[in-house]
Amino acid sequence: PALFMENVRKGSIVSRANSIGSTSASSVPNTDDEDSDYQQEPSKESYKDQRRRAHTQAEQKRRDAIKKGYDDLQAIVPTCEQQDFSAGSQKLSKAIVLQKTIDYIQFLHKEKKKQEEEVSTLRKDVMALKIMKVNYEQIVKAHQDNPNEGKDQVSDEVKFNVFQGIMDSLFQSFNASISVTSFQELSACVFSWIEEHCKPQTLRDIVIGVLHQLESQLY
Repeated sequence: PALFMENVRKGSIVSRANSIGSTSASSVPNTDDEDSDYQQEPSKESYKDQRRRAHTQAEQKRRDAIKKGYDDLQAIVPTCEQQDFSAGSQKLSKAIVLQKTIDYIQFLHKEKKKQEEEVSTLRKDVMALKIMKVNYEQIVKAHQDNPNEGKDQVSDEVKFNVFQGIMDSLFQSFNASISVTSFQELSACVFSWIEEHCKPQTLRDIVIGVLHQLESQLY
């Protein structure tokens, strides 16, 4: 009986121990499975965050492009480099860069128009020289074809009379228009007289009148 009671007591202790062990094991969470599930799910960025990030990047690109444009203008426009010494190396504001750029473009337009006018004048001069060249070539050719034609040329005295008649006519208008009160007034009157009495049509009329007068005297 004593041995039986001892076995019963030991069996009861083992049974209680197994019961406690199983209960404890069932109460412990399965950390390995949960850790594996947590690691398998990636962190997902919300749609709102993606839009905000894309907008920020686009805005930064726009600002960088604008900044580069102003830097390029400041490097290209010469007047942007002429800063006030009192300001030191202070960077020009965007408003000043734009205004200086506008002024420089207007200056370039004026220079372009001036150069176009000069080119037009030079083209007219070239055309006139070509016409004179053709006329002189024709005169030379005619002289070569008729070498005896020069025998009827007028004398140097006649040429001088023509020149004297032109100068006398011009001096009359010059003497009547010029004031010698002061050098400044003399200079102003000379330019005024040239514009008024030395026009091509006026000179042409004077030359024609002198030639008619000498023609009547010679014949």
